[in-house]
Amino acid sequence: MADQPLLNTYGRLPIIFDHGKGPWLFDTEGHHYFDTFSGIAVCGLGHAHPAITRAIREQSEKLLHCSNLFHTEVQHQLASQLCDMSGMDGVFLANSGAEANEAAIKLARLYGHNRGIEGPVIAVMERAFHGRTLATLTATGNRKVQAGFEPLVRGFIRVPFNDIAALEAVAASNASVVAVLLEPVQGEGGVRMADGQWLKDVRTVCDQHQWLMMLDEVQTGNGRTGHLFAYQHFGVTPDVVTTAKGLGNGFPIGACLARGEAAQTFHPGHHGSTFGGNALACAVALEVLATLRRDGLMERAEELGARIVGQLENEFSGADYIRDIRGIGLMIGIEMTSDCPELVPLAKTQGLLLNITSERVIRLLPPLTLTDAEADFMVEQVVRIIKLHAGDDRKRPRAASFAEGGGDTRH
Repeated sequence: MADQPLLNTYGRLPIIFDHGKGPWLFDTEGHHYFDTFSGIAVCGLGHAHPAITRAIREQSEKLLHCSNLFHTEVQHQLASQLCDMSGMDGVFLANSGAEANEAAIKLARLYGHNRGIEGPVIAVMERAFHGRTLATLTATGNRKVQAGFEPLVRGFIRVPFNDIAALEAVAASNASVVAVLLEPVQGEGGVRMADGQWLKDVRTVCDQHQWLMMLDEVQTGNGRTGHLFAYQHFGVTPDVVTTAKGLGNGFPIGACLARGEAAQTFHPGHHGSTFGGNALACAVALEVLATLRRDGLMERAEELGARIVGQLENEFSGADYIRDIRGIGLMIGIEMTSDCPELVPLAKTQGLLLNITSERVIRLLPPLTLTDAEADFMVEQVVRIIKLHAGDDRKRPRAASFAEGGGDTRH
């Protein structure tokens, strides 16, 4: 497909997928692959979940879209459930994580202007990732993805992640700061987790200076860490939280939630979206939330995550090529001691889809619907690929046959 009409924006592997089921993806040549990262934390219920298929079918027969100049019952139902489950007061519905973060950035700027601050500034983190629109790209702490898109947007100041002294120094020196934007777990930054006490300290600094505490939970939200949102692990409530990805299980939807004064900041004309919160997207998201609760999948994510991390730690005990294994729920990082991009094509030949972030961190984001057997299979295959790459023959498990669900072989 070298002559394809798509713009060359992705470094794609030479696979053409046709359909999926649970944690499996099937290509057009009769191969199938275990998807260890769920379309990058999107298909939290797995591919082709029957409840999502049913919700799409039923809603598509009633109403796909109408202008946001009118009300729809399904949009109000989704907003109410998101608020009830998160402790927020209001929701703006968008189409993606980047759009949700753009809404949060605009909200913070308007909040600052309402307080008489002429040039509002948002404190953001080193190694963060918030999207690829111009504002979210500027907020992102990765020079590599920013290069070539200057001039970037003004109004951001960057501080180190997990460093409260640095944030306090900003507070002491810059009276124009109106908000802090951060990820509870930096996914693109290498599955780097915020310290619980640091999050509480950030909340305190925000309260002291009347800043908005804004959390980007595009990747961590929707049950992946064991709660609907990761902040619910730490006893900290933000003023603004954004999410997307798993909220639609593959159907595009994003949300910017706010509480208190932040929820009262926008008024008609301040922000909007043509497709955001359309009836079909809302029906899908409602079914995602219902399935998470009905099937106990948030609790399951926490249980499975502990199981997987424990198995990985046991398999790699004493391995000098592993720097760290860390995670929360089903958001797990295996950090190698050196860059490992060659693991991706190697895994592909073995029927496994792997994602590498920050050059040397294998990021596991499997569906929350994994059975114990599927989770064990994933760990076995990931361990086998890493040991094969490292030349480590210790306790290497055998390769699974196609009939068992692994391997790049034909029907």
